[in-house]
Amino acid sequence: MAELPAALTALSPLDGRYQGDVAALEAYFSEAALFRYRVRVEVEYVIFLSRAPSVIFVPAFTSQQQGALRALYRQFSAADALAIAAWDRKVNHDVKAVEYWLRERLTDLGLEAWGEAIHFALTSEDVNNLAYSLLVREARDLALLPILADLVAQLRVMASAEAATPMLGRTHGQAATPTSLGKEFAVFAARLGRATDDLAHIKLTGKLNGATGTFAAHAAALPQIDWLTFSRAFVRSLDLEPVLLTTQIEPHDSLAALCDALKRFNTVLLDLCQDVWRYISDAYLVQAPQAGEVGSSTMPHKVNPIDFENGEGNLGLANALLEFFSRKLPVSRLQRDLSDSTVLRNLGVAFGHSLVAYRRILKGLGKLAVDRDRLLADLQAHPEVLAEAVQTILRRAGYPQPYEALKVLTRGRRLSLEDLQQFINELDIEPTVRAELQALSPEKYVGLAAKLALLREG
Repeated sequence: MAELPAALTALSPLDGRYQGDVAALEAYFSEAALFRYRVRVEVEYVIFLSRAPSVIFVPAFTSQQQGALRALYRQFSAADALAIAAWDRKVNHDVKAVEYWLRERLTDLGLEAWGEAIHFALTSEDVNNLAYSLLVREARDLALLPILADLVAQLRVMASAEAATPMLGRTHGQAATPTSLGKEFAVFAARLGRATDDLAHIKLTGKLNGATGTFAAHAAALPQIDWLTFSRAFVRSLDLEPVLLTTQIEPHDSLAALCDALKRFNTVLLDLCQDVWRYISDAYLVQAPQAGEVGSSTMPHKVNPIDFENGEGNLGLANALLEFFSRKLPVSRLQRDLSDSTVLRNLGVAFGHSLVAYRRILKGLGKLAVDRDRLLADLQAHPEVLAEAVQTILRRAGYPQPYEALKVLTRGRRLSLEDLQQFINELDIEPTVRAELQALSPEKYVGLAAKLALLREG
């Protein structure tokens, strides 16, 4: 019997059906990637130690030696990951496995004299928290932010193209003051732009302070060193924000803030998916059929809004995880419990479902066309939306109780434009005001929508 490919046996669809969509995240969230980031932290730490004059047992590296050390993570290979995994199986400790593998590599490079400097005075969490902050930051900056910018840019293009396309507004699901399709896209572009900016500017933190956050081993071995200054400097050398006051673990507060920010972006995008789905349902937006694609197993005519439905589902999955992360990760019993470890390994799952959603939604937006005739016809079929304009102009003109008069005329009944014109003709008002009211039409009652659609907030 033929062996099934991994894509058909994977437990998670991120590793199966959607693997191609999330392949870019393997460089940050796979087990091999986590090994690589740990190697990076350990290497940079030993180089940093070698530069401290008071750390006399760690000789200075030449520039060539530093280059050889950094090549261990910059040129990290599948064979390297397998070798560390073998150590992990042997010692049942993934950070210690990295340390032992590094010691072997130092010997291979003729640098065995530096062997005891590897992982000097560190607890595993000193390595792990820095590794996770680095990989999350780089996944955000290199894998997520570019596609978030693409989504915002696409919405702005659509906002500009449809800035003056009038559309019936709906509040509480009922016909309401008209807007423009472009203005509604611009609202989402602005919201997502602000959410992207918030996400991009979260500064991830890191700590290096030992087994219970007291620098006990550091101070016992090398009391002459200002370890507070050393720790701050090392963490900043990784472009992370140092935290000195911790238990054994970095408190994950900045990571929780990033999860919340990503969740907020996803929530706005989910709102967009539901609105676009409704516009497609109302035939305001039309989807271009894709050659060879099937919309329904029994109804050949169907072109379903699957990209937005898929996006909505994946965003919901991602947000459920992100919300859990921001609640769970900042909580740890006393000086340390290990419950965050398995949770952190699932960060890539939330990023993965988010990325699948972004790709699907961007694809869906690219397939949309606007049925302007349908938009106009639907708007003109609801002249009652002019009641707001009529009563507001009458207020300005000093007409008594105009809101109440329009309420009697319009509420709970089907109103024609002729009915409204007759009402206006019977009003005891100045001819200039009557002419102003008679000139109103649903498709022109869009206020500053076209101008707003071109704003670049966010």
